[in-house]
Parts: sequence; structure tokens; C-alpha cells
Amino acid sequence: CIMDEVFGRENFIATIILKTRSNSRHKRLSILNDYIIFYAKETKHLKYHQLYHEKELDLERFHWVELDNGEVVNIGQLDHIDKSLRPFASEKIQSYSGAGNTIHPFEYKGKIFKPSPSRGWRCSVGNLKKLEQKNRLVIRGNSLRYKYYFDDFPANQINNLWVDQLSEPKKSYVVQTATTVIQRCLLMTTDPGDLVLDPTCGSGTTAEVAEQWGRRWICIDTSRIALNIAKKRLMTALFPYYKLHDEKGHDIRQGFIYKKCPHTTMRTVIYDEPPIIEILYDKVQEDKNKLRITGPFTLETLKKNLDPPTNAKTEQLIQRIFEQLKAAGVKNGLKHEKALLTELKPLSGPHLHAEGFYNTSQGKKKAYFHIGPQFGSVSKRAVNAARRECVQLYDANWLIILSFSFENKISNETVKTRYGHFELTKVCMHDDLLQEDFKEDKRAASFITIGEPNIQVHKKNNTVQIEICGFNIYNPIKDKMEARNINENIAYWMIDDDYDGQHFVVKQVFFCGGNKKEFQKWQKALSHFAKKKERKKVHKTLKIAIDETAFARVYHHLSHPITIQSPKQKMAVKTISQLGEENTTIIEVV
Repeated sequence: CIMDEVFGRENFIATIILKTRSNSRHKRLSILNDYIIFYAKETKHLKYHQLYHEKELDLERFHWVELDNGEVVNIGQLDHIDKSLRPFASEKIQSYSGAGNTIHPFEYKGKIFKPSPSRGWRCSVGNLKKLEQKNRLVIRGNSLRYKYYFDDFPANQINNLWVDQLSEPKKSYVVQTATTVIQRCLLMTTDPGDLVLDPTCGSGTTAEVAEQWGRRWICIDTSRIALNIAKKRLMTALFPYYKLHDEKGHDIRQGFIYKKCPHTTMRTVIYDEPPIIEILYDKVQEDKNKLRITGPFTLETLKKNLDPPTNAKTEQLIQRIFEQLKAAGVKNGLKHEKALLTELKPLSGPHLHAEGFYNTSQGKKKAYFHIGPQFGSVSKRAVNAARRECVQLYDANWLIILSFSFENKISNETVKTRYGHFELTKVCMHDDLLQEDFKEDKRAASFITIGEPNIQVHKKNNTVQIEICGFNIYNPIKDKMEARNINENIAYWMIDDDYDGQHFVVKQVFFCGGNKKEFQKWQKALSHFAKKKERKKVHKTLKIAIDETAFARVYHHLSHPITIQSPKQKMAVKTISQLGEENTTIIEVV
């Protein structure tokens, strides 16, 4: 109903039935499918490519063969099947209606055949004689039928019944869609260079498929975790290199060089026409000497830097935050290191918006809260103002900066140490809190502390190297900062070696999170490039010199050497945690 309202009922194309599982343990009628609803903006302007899948020889349908002596036998009667034999099916040659010279009797091999009274032949009697001359007619029982050879068209059209198992066999997320499903939708309705929009990015399946098939893409999501999963997935993705029609200019909009399949029909047989050439849009000629990676992409935000508005909805949001703080507390990634807040109450100060207490091993301690804007990022100026206000109170043990996002200017220089008697911690709020129907959940990770990476700068002559040496995170139970294992907390990290203070431009990327085996498949695909016997070919193909150790160092804690180009050059190091939280550290090289 919603799609009808948005697109118009006249622009409905089809409902696609997608098989998602092979069995179900449901107590009642098992449901084995989902649905894909297919609409066009305007039906008359719809771009559509017919897709095919390879036809398997169905001996129940294509069970007839013609021997050298002209005898037609069932293929099951043969002891030996010669490759020269062409299996065929005997298809109806009568239509559902008839007129003119399609309703006359036809003589074949001395026998008269008449179409049914309400039907005619699929072609004129004259064309039936042409089919006889081409040995395309066969008698089965009392009927005249058409010889449809299996090799006339060894492919089947893909219709709206997608019953081949296309769902993701091992889902990491409940709503995860298989790449094959997205690929089929994309190839069916777009060309290389077209723009694909996915308003629910998730893990980035649409972006990855669009990137593989040369489509431009825009993906949207409200979850930082989803966006960082997608970024990581794209930056580690490898794709085959598809040959282009425009080999010199590399204009992808001219399309790929697709494989094609000849399609012999009754019409082409009758009129001695060449077979119709069907394009197989999912079968592309590959250049095995080349390998592609994801092209440049940006991460944009539509949020504006606004001061917290003082309206009814904001008051409801703050109340929601208080209730969830009391229910779930502030987490830092470990189950036993969760700070439960009690006696929360709002404050009327311009920069400290609430106060409360939390229990530690040394007893009850006091925390103050600064709540960032509902839409936008908390600024460095606001953090410093809250810190100064907290210093004047003398009774704080912990200052918590709550926000949905933080400016890049808020680095570990801003929050790197205790300010006398209290600790300052950035805490990221989950976007679910913005939902008006949000319910308190003790298990939800609604408030996650953003730890500070321990970064060292190694300077040698006119170059520097950045090293991630550890990860410091506040333990509210012990009331102290603790070092953590890098691999358990940082998924990947990036460097902008000439940071302008506003725009973070990725110059180097390294992965250090989780198990190193996660990247073995990716590394394996690249490993042959480092072999000496392949070096000449790679140099020629990529037109660059390959550093033999470069690929091995993608999984690393130490950056490549960076040349110092100007006095007081600023560098930005962005670390992304396993929970998708970002932290930016600004380094000024003197």
C-alpha cells in the first residue's frame, strides 16, 4: 500500500518470490520465502535487462533423439549416448487461437493433421512446409509437434520465482541479504555507471556489489557501527577486472564486454535468420592479469552543529537518557566494568546538564554530565567549557561527555589526563535513544566509553612514523585508566598526514583488530603479486613498482614513514573500535 502511494499502482512491475531457506521447523505451515516488491518510477521508461541462468539438461523434457536412420527414440532406451546426438523436446505447434491460413490442414509424411477447431497452427501452412524441410517436425502419437533442441538455447529466463537458494547461508545479522540477491536486482535494472541508492546500508552489501559491477552508489545508515562495518568491508574487498568496450578511454558507461548466447527460435528457423544473440549480463569477460580494489568514496553527514534546542522533544530525549542511564549504565566493552548511575538529577548550568553517583571499589563517587546536541556533534569548545565548570565544583570524580557524535577537533589532547580530582571521558550514545518509543533495556549498550589510543611518534631526520602502542580506557569500578590489548579494541586505524583541521583525508589504512586470520583470504589473493616470477607482469599491468613487504604490513600497528613537509605540520590519527566508535587524535609535528 505504501509503495502504491509513493510510486503509483500503475508503476507496479512484479512481486518476486525469494526462497530463503530449504526447511523450517515451524509448528504450522512452513514459510520458506521472502518477497521483493518491484516498482518503477515510470513503467514506460523502465530500464530492464532480461537475466538468464544456465539450463541443465532435463531428460524428462529433452528425452528424444534422432538416430542416423531417421528413427526417433527415447534417450533412455540407448545403451550409449553419442555426443553427436542432439536431445530435443517435442513442443506443441498449435496456438490458442487461429485465423487465416493457420487453420488449414497440413500433410506430413502422408498423414493429414488438422488443428483443433478453436485453435490454429503457430505459423502458416507455408511456414510449416519450411519447418518440414529443416527437419523440425516430428509425430508424437496422433499429434504433429515441433522439434525444440536443447542446444537451441541452453539458458532459461529468470522470472519472478527465485527458488534457487539465494539467501545468505551463514548470516552475521538477521536482516543480512545475500550478495547474489542484490547482484541480480542490480544487473536486472542498471548499467555500468548508473547510480544505486540503498537507504539502509547495513553491512554494505549493496555498496560492495555496486562497486564490483561498476555502478556508482550511495548508502545511508544511522548506525556508526553499520557504517564502520561497511567501510572496513569495502577497504578489504577485492574484485575481478572486467574488460571494457572502451579499452582506451576507460569510459565505464560504454559497458563491459559481456558473454553472449545464441538463441534459435522457430522464426529464425523458418526465415533462415541467424540466431538471436542474448546478452548474459552476469557473465563478463575478465582480464586475469588485473585485480581491482574499491575506488575512492567519502563518508558524509547531514547533521548540523546546533546548540541543544530547548523544546518539548529535547526534554523528552533528556528524560529518556536519564532513564536508560539508570537502567543500563555506562559500559566500556567489558561486562564486569559497567558503571551504574544512581540519584540522577538535572542541573540548570549552561554546560553541566546532570549529576549523579556511581559505585566503585572505593565506595560511592560523583559524576557530572554534559549532554551534546540532539542533531550534530559536540564541539571542543563545549567540552572545555564543561571541564572548566567541573573544576570549579571540587566534588566531581568523573565528568562524562554524552553525545551522538564528536568533532574531530576533540582529540586526546583535550581529554588525555585527569583534571586534578576528576576523570573526563567521552561516551557515545546509541542512536536508538532518538526513537520516541524507546524502552529501557538493561542489556543495551546505549552508552559506550570511547577509549584513548596510546600513540607514539617516532621521528628520524625528516620523516616520522606513527605507532599505536596500546589502548587506554577508564575502568569506573577501579576508578582508574587501564591499558587494553590493541587487537581486542581497535578494528582498524587511519592516518591523514596533512590534516587541515576540518576534513579528514585517508592517506594510510591499517588493520589490527580481531584475529589476524580474518584477513588471510584477502592476503592470499594478493600474495602472488609478491612472488618474483610475477613481479615483471605486475609491474607491466599496474604500471607501478610493487613493494614486496607492503601487503604484509597492511595488518600492522606502525605506519609507513611520513615525510615532514612543513613546520608545525598536523597529522590526524583516527581509530575505530570493534564497536564502531571513532576517536581522532591530532598530532602536531614540530
